[in-house]
Amino acid sequence: MPASTDVASRLQPVLRHLMGGAELPLRIRAWDGSESGRDGPLVVLRDPRVLRRLLWSPNEVGLARAFVAGELDVDGDLFAGLRAIRRLVEAAGTAIRSDLRGRLGVARVALGLGAVGLPPPPPAEEVRLRGRRHSRDRDAAAISHHYDVGNEFYRRVLGPSLVYSCAYWTRPDDPSYTLEDAQRDKCELICRKLGLTAGARLLDVGCGWGSLAIHAAREYGVHAVGITLSQQQAALARERVAAAGLSDRVEIRVQDYREVRDEPYDAIASIGMAEHVGEARYAEYAADLYALLRPGGRLLNHQITRRPGPADPNERTFIQAYVFPDGELLPVGRVVAKLEEAGFEVRDDESLREHYGRTLRRWVANLDANWDECVRLTSLGRARVWKLYMTGSAMSFDAGSISIHQVLAVRPGANGECELPATRASWLGVT
Repeated sequence: MPASTDVASRLQPVLRHLMGGAELPLRIRAWDGSESGRDGPLVVLRDPRVLRRLLWSPNEVGLARAFVAGELDVDGDLFAGLRAIRRLVEAAGTAIRSDLRGRLGVARVALGLGAVGLPPPPPAEEVRLRGRRHSRDRDAAAISHHYDVGNEFYRRVLGPSLVYSCAYWTRPDDPSYTLEDAQRDKCELICRKLGLTAGARLLDVGCGWGSLAIHAAREYGVHAVGITLSQQQAALARERVAAAGLSDRVEIRVQDYREVRDEPYDAIASIGMAEHVGEARYAEYAADLYALLRPGGRLLNHQITRRPGPADPNERTFIQAYVFPDGELLPVGRVVAKLEEAGFEVRDDESLREHYGRTLRRWVANLDANWDECVRLTSLGRARVWKLYMTGSAMSFDAGSISIHQVLAVRPGANGECELPATRASWLGVT
């Protein structure tokens, strides 16, 4: 039989070798229209540069670059496609790094397909920050990269609630229960845990577009200060505050938490912000929030966490390169320890892991439903970054490799008083 000349057939034996001889977990359609594989999601290789990217970076960064550039795609369910691609890339990356035969085989096929050469430049959406890690200027640049994408883009993805953190799905099986309902219930849960009352002073660290501050002022009568490093977020948050008639009770600032000096506050909410702090700065973060609270005041720290084990904050990952530059996840035990070392007494911890997976799937559905508009508002590459990031994150929450924890802590009074009701049900307002 003559050797096959179509691209997919030439790739298949090499990929199977990299899989240790196992059947491929996916089907392939190559740039010449040829296909191989019998079962699994259909992965489309639109350009030979896919092979060059994966030869130079046989890891998730190489995969992400190809996806963001539109050189690699999934026909159909991206969740199923990513699961299959992850298996293939993990196996191939290990083989290429450790197996000379596999490396030579890939190089030989790539050479024959015209895919060997210098690495293609990364897509424009990839970022490398300058300056000292977690300095104020670099933190501001990191926040700007992620959040200053455009308020209208985020409105399409997040929906009318404009809340960019895990929702709280109190009625997940009710088809009439919306993402906006679940985000309202999350804001309500935070306010109850913080024990907010009329006239209390609330600091919302990383306030986003002001949704929590608005809810707390409208429903509980607090005076709220929301801080963000994003100019675009702050501008829209102020508009929303004014539209709600709450300008006398809600102030939105462009300010670093390390610059807040108008203590004491009765309560502090830090929702989805601590991931940006970095472990090296976490003790400073905890100490600063402790100093801003009055004795007896409460902190609600809502933060994505990872499983215990070693982690290199300088490792170049897809999330670091495209989504949250300088972001760092800590195990929840380390979060609790850092807060207590600063003087807090931790009184409660609640994992909302499954809630975040559900939230991300709704955001992906919003992105898909508004795809053309989201591309127009940003770029095709940016929309593809967000789709890959939200899909992959939902899978990670579902699998339990990352989680989300709400840690409630108190700054004790001089004699140890914490002002919490006697039972959890009572301070949550549950009868």
